[in-house]
Amino acid sequence: MNPFETLRFAVAGLAANKVRSSLTMLGVLIGVAAVILLLAVGNGSSQAVKDSIEKLGTNSLTISSGGSGGTGAATTIKPLTVDDAEALADPEQAPSIKSVAPQVTTSQAAVYQGTSYTVGQVVGTYPAYFEASNSKIAKGDYFSNDDVLDSRKVAVIGSTTATNVFGTADPVGKTMVLGGTPFTVVGELATKGGTGFQDPDDVVVAPLPTVQNAFSGFGSLDQILVQAVSADATTPAQSEITAVLMGRHGITNANAVDFRVSSQTTLLTTQAATNDTFTVLLGAVAAISLLVGGIGITNIMLVTVTERTREIGIRKAIGAPKGVILGQFLTESTLLSLIGGGLGVAVGVLGSRFSIVGIEPVIIPSSVYGSLGIAVAIGLFFGSYPANRAASLRPIEALRHE
Repeated sequence: MNPFETLRFAVAGLAANKVRSSLTMLGVLIGVAAVILLLAVGNGSSQAVKDSIEKLGTNSLTISSGGSGGTGAATTIKPLTVDDAEALADPEQAPSIKSVAPQVTTSQAAVYQGTSYTVGQVVGTYPAYFEASNSKIAKGDYFSNDDVLDSRKVAVIGSTTATNVFGTADPVGKTMVLGGTPFTVVGELATKGGTGFQDPDDVVVAPLPTVQNAFSGFGSLDQILVQAVSADATTPAQSEITAVLMGRHGITNANAVDFRVSSQTTLLTTQAATNDTFTVLLGAVAAISLLVGGIGITNIMLVTVTERTREIGIRKAIGAPKGVILGQFLTESTLLSLIGGGLGVAVGVLGSRFSIVGIEPVIIPSSVYGSLGIAVAIGLFFGSYPANRAASLRPIEALRHE
């Protein structure tokens, strides 16, 4: 029997039990679609986090208080101060550093014409913060160094804050009351977007002395944002930061520092490792669905062999060789997995066009080809036992079967 005839008989066999064949294909469809979608969600989540980190700038470094937690960690932690930031801004001590922005962060309620909204981040800092954090202006302008020196009550706000406080009105030039203190909005930042727990656009940025005077007091800083002269200079800049702060804090043991310096490269490396584990876990869960679909193929083919035992006996009695019977049933199981897998690919690709739990899925091309190939392989593997069982039936026993 030629391959075309084998295929024709296989199609006729599947068409004889349309509902059962459709349900078996559905199991493979769900498995393949789950593999593609879950891996796409994992990849999309990774891309979203990566984009959020890169938006801070590849040459940015963040300094925060606290030791590394190791055995040599500092027993007394000195807080970061404005003097520390000014020392880091000295080009003689730290030539690899382009700019320094000390920061204090709090949360306050903003009120405008009866509308009240609690801003997630109220940041007190210097103008250098905007470039170091890659914050672009959409309307108005940034505040200036003169605003910092004169402790003026001006602010630049994020797009989320602008919408929630001012609605559709242009916020530039308007005055809002922030934590009981009036602030004039001089600019609105361009939307960054994000999928994390903290909205980067829900922010009010104001001169550091103004925020300290109104909210936090003139004490320690929450962190210092440093911008290296280039992305390649982040490593020497990190070494210079460590040397300067160790000298200022009177630390002689590098293993007992009372501050942490983190770079975007470090965050990206950590995020990539975490995402790999997350993606593997999602892929394993989806693979279980595909395995269940394969077991469904075995089940239906065993039932099919049982139902068609007499047919098999007649065909063998009139001279059909073992290979023809084996090929027919293997073709049927492969068709089930191929059609189900193809439909699963279509569902997976279509589903990836929609946002899932706030994440935009990004399809991994290899997951499409791989899942379809595995589906076909599963059809062959799980269909081999029922096919071999059918081909091994003795004609006389098959003819006796009722």
